[in-house]
Amino acid sequence: MTGQPNPSSQLFERMAVIGMGLIGGSLAQAARSHRLVRHVVGYDRRPSETEQALALGIIDEGAASAADAVANADLVVIAVPVRATESVLRELANKLSPQAVLTDVGSTKQSFVTAVEAVFGGLSSRVIPGHPIAGSEKSGIAASDPALFSRHKVILTPDDNTDPDALTRLCSLWSGCGAKVLQMPVARHDEILAATSHLPHLIAFSLVDTLAGEDDNKEIFRYAAGGFRDFTRIAASDPVMWRDIFLANRDSVLAALDHFSGDLQRLRLAIEQSDGDTLMRVFSRAKAARDHFSKMLSGQAYVTTMTQKNLIFRLQPGGQVRGDIRVPGDKSMSHRSIMLGALAEGITEVEGFLEGEDSLATLQAFRDMGVTIEGPERGYLRIHGVGIHGLQAPRGPLYLGNSGTAMRLFSGLLAGQAFDTELTGDASLTKRPMARVADPLRQMGAEIETAEGGRPPLKIRGGRKLHGIHYNLPVASAQVKSCLLLAGLYAEGETSVTEPAPTRDHTERMLSGFGYRVQREGATARVRGGGVLTAAKIDVPADISSAAFFLVAASITPGADLTLRHVGMNPTRVGVINILQAMGAKLTLSNERVIGGEPVADIRVQYAPLKGITIPADQVPLAIDEFPVLFIAAVCAEGQTVLTGAEELRVKESDRIQVMADGLEACGVSTRVTADGIIIDGQPLGGGLVDSHGDHRIAMAFAVASLRASAPIEVQDCANVATSFPGFVALARKVGMQISEEHS
Repeated sequence: MTGQPNPSSQLFERMAVIGMGLIGGSLAQAARSHRLVRHVVGYDRRPSETEQALALGIIDEGAASAADAVANADLVVIAVPVRATESVLRELANKLSPQAVLTDVGSTKQSFVTAVEAVFGGLSSRVIPGHPIAGSEKSGIAASDPALFSRHKVILTPDDNTDPDALTRLCSLWSGCGAKVLQMPVARHDEILAATSHLPHLIAFSLVDTLAGEDDNKEIFRYAAGGFRDFTRIAASDPVMWRDIFLANRDSVLAALDHFSGDLQRLRLAIEQSDGDTLMRVFSRAKAARDHFSKMLSGQAYVTTMTQKNLIFRLQPGGQVRGDIRVPGDKSMSHRSIMLGALAEGITEVEGFLEGEDSLATLQAFRDMGVTIEGPERGYLRIHGVGIHGLQAPRGPLYLGNSGTAMRLFSGLLAGQAFDTELTGDASLTKRPMARVADPLRQMGAEIETAEGGRPPLKIRGGRKLHGIHYNLPVASAQVKSCLLLAGLYAEGETSVTEPAPTRDHTERMLSGFGYRVQREGATARVRGGGVLTAAKIDVPADISSAAFFLVAASITPGADLTLRHVGMNPTRVGVINILQAMGAKLTLSNERVIGGEPVADIRVQYAPLKGITIPADQVPLAIDEFPVLFIAAVCAEGQTVLTGAEELRVKESDRIQVMADGLEACGVSTRVTADGIIIDGQPLGGGLVDSHGDHRIAMAFAVASLRASAPIEVQDCANVATSFPGFVALARKVGMQISEEHS
């Protein structure tokens, strides 16, 4: 689904609106008031409505018939009840110009397409079905409102044959009326609207009708609470219109109704049998989904921020870095705690869970597969494990947002299930390479289909018998290693993975913590299929990848003195510590301890002059996610810093080597990019406009750069920071960075 740009001025010469009801009248009024069309002519089968529209100044001209209205029109909008569409089209067919753009405003799209095909013998390139998601309890021309579509969605359903110019102008018309324009296929529109609009109206009508038939209905309605009033408000809608909608979209409505009826029957059975576990599972999953929908609607969730808003970081130069903070929980461990907790026997309690969009997407995916999860509440979760073979088939694709970690780990875990699954993500994730997990999984017997170039979405066929393999990783990757180990839980025999250099070992440690035997011999990790996971308590430490931004911030800022608490110090993750210390950073570790098998410590960072180094090859995989901000440290260091052996950086959320080089160049810093790394000479940082390419770590790295910049820095496309580090801006301000956010 995609939005369209705003219009510039007049888009059509003559717009004919057939149907002077709320929607048709509001569109005519909005298009006229915004001067998007030169002349608006209206027609309604009730002459009084046409006359009133003319008297109210909603239209420029009233027509005596539909045929008269469309004569010489270059835009025709059908705004009549959906079941009347075909008869109206027959009436105007002989007068409709072949060059006119024909659209509608009905809430079912296949019915409009069918009507057009019946009348005209086919669908021309200038027919574009449309549906504004807007309305009111009031109806008729007198209720017309030119602001009705402001900040509401309009869905257009063009096909591959649609004329691009016609589509652009129609999108611009709706945008000019204040709407957000989305596009999707006809069938998909009718399926979605059946579930999200038509079914709720049907239920509301039915519930009110049921209660109205009760003997004591006066008492029922007198004492009804606000929830009843809010839920049944839509039962006050036009009965004729909704009768026509249900009949026009019969198949999709019946499918949604059958699905809902089955779920309702299961809830009835659960209540009858006092099955609290089933009720808890359904209610917790529903609450989490509703909370997420609320974030989407308010613009806080990744679906909205990724597709509809550009979040900008505005950074003033200078600032200080002082304080005592704790960054959010480790994202890698948060993902794995949900996955293994869901597959375990018993209840797993998790403290310190990262409530970022990526982790929440993983959590929701397991709810969609039948796992009851309580929370999160201030980082606390209770996961009611279903056992290693207890997952249920999800009803649709599992959406994983921006998380490559989740998609790669899910691939291994789902390859051994009895059911089919599809893994999808946002626009950024669909560009990430997945052949690196799909290919070895196929060697294990999995059946996986990818999009072109081995990219998402991934379609995984269930019921396949997996067998263990030995796999030598061509490139060090904890995600690929973890994927194969998770698949190994379901495989016959032993699965082993040898890595060319050490990578994070959270999966192996956590599997052991859940009682599953993992053998580690040098660079090789082994598991045997057929084991059992037992519930455990998990304390997720603060994420060292998130802490890295503040470690560098304090290291490069004169006078800085910052303490970071409870930071995960897994030996496979401390590359950033080792590299900064090699550059001369002043880092002091204290309160070192082991919690849940993971080492943690408090870290005090004080400013010290840095010097450039050649980064040791063995540290590269231990700091692979931290290099964007380490590049900032290199710019602020004296001398030259050389990075090699970091090809992995080119296939992260962005090509992090090139994107960082481009951003640094925008700030007046020259670098030399190589095939597997970069060479950076220490030099002054200026200001400039930086495109993060939607990469959260790039955006946060340049926030740190502002501390040593000589002019303001503006970073574009920063919405994805919420995926890994919720609250980053607030914490950055707390320690002394001068950062503000702006939506455009």
